[in-house]
Amino acid sequence: MAKCKRNRNKTKRNFTVKTPTANRNYKDTVFRMLFSDRKNLLSLYNAVNQSDYNNPDDLEIVTLENAIYMGMKNDLAFIMDTNLYLYEHQSTYNPNMPLRDLFYICSEYQKLADKKSLYSSTLQKIPAPNFIEFYNGSTAAPDCTELRLSSAFEHLSGEPKLELIVTVLNVNVGHNAELMQHCNTLNEYAQYVARVRHYAADMSLDQAVERAVDECIREGILAEFLTCNRNEVISMSIFEYDKELEEKKLRKAEYEAGFSEGEKHGHETGFSEGEKYGIELNSIETARRMLQLQEFSLEKIAAISGLSLDEVKKLQ
Repeated sequence: MAKCKRNRNKTKRNFTVKTPTANRNYKDTVFRMLFSDRKNLLSLYNAVNQSDYNNPDDLEIVTLENAIYMGMKNDLAFIMDTNLYLYEHQSTYNPNMPLRDLFYICSEYQKLADKKSLYSSTLQKIPAPNFIEFYNGSTAAPDCTELRLSSAFEHLSGEPKLELIVTVLNVNVGHNAELMQHCNTLNEYAQYVARVRHYAADMSLDQAVERAVDECIREGILAEFLTCNRNEVISMSIFEYDKELEEKKLRKAEYEAGFSEGEKHGHETGFSEGEKYGIELNSIETARRMLQLQEFSLEKIAAISGLSLDEVKKLQ
């Protein structure tokens, strides 16, 4: 991330913002609870942007109170140095994050902008948006990649007239070492998640979470946070891990549905039509991920995914 230009003499904006109140219609996440603390959020911001702000009050929290998605509210929105940042945490791969963030940012701008001034001859200034996803799922992913809204456009011809880019940072243990070094809270959060997953492989989820919490407290990993919020963290961790497993089951079911759908159309030709359909879905997903990494030639993507060069170009 480029180093932020700092302006200590910021003019007062006319935006009306307020810190969100508790809303029990959604299930919070450990990540959001941890980084809702201004001091922790500022540390994370500094690490991502290679800056060194030291006053948590410089952050203007603008998280929407009613932005609920699938029963979860895990986003953090704030204004810093005239820019608007949307931080999201995800434990499963979600290619629809740019579209989701588009809906969110539109709601944010509606809230921040003076609607009356939109009809005047004076340009209405709005904070520049930045979209970051912190990924800590169990599926392998590079340290940093991008998701683009234009990837969802059907029959796109030429340059997209609308674009939204989400930077995805892998925050699992062993990834983004420099980022972890500059934000100890994020580093310790990654260690806590890794222990939950490790113990969940050999014992019940309830036992795994409790063991991870107790062990981290003893070893000084998020010790104060876990001690003060022990019961709530355990409840949220169990919910999050269950949700992650359910989403994996859903993706498996979608993949198997591809086989089933293909069977309806086909006859045996080496592979069944169902198998062909399932393989095709997997090949397309592989090609899409490689395109997002922007590190491979189209020819190499075609060779690895099994798609034709023309098919890869269409996906691009």
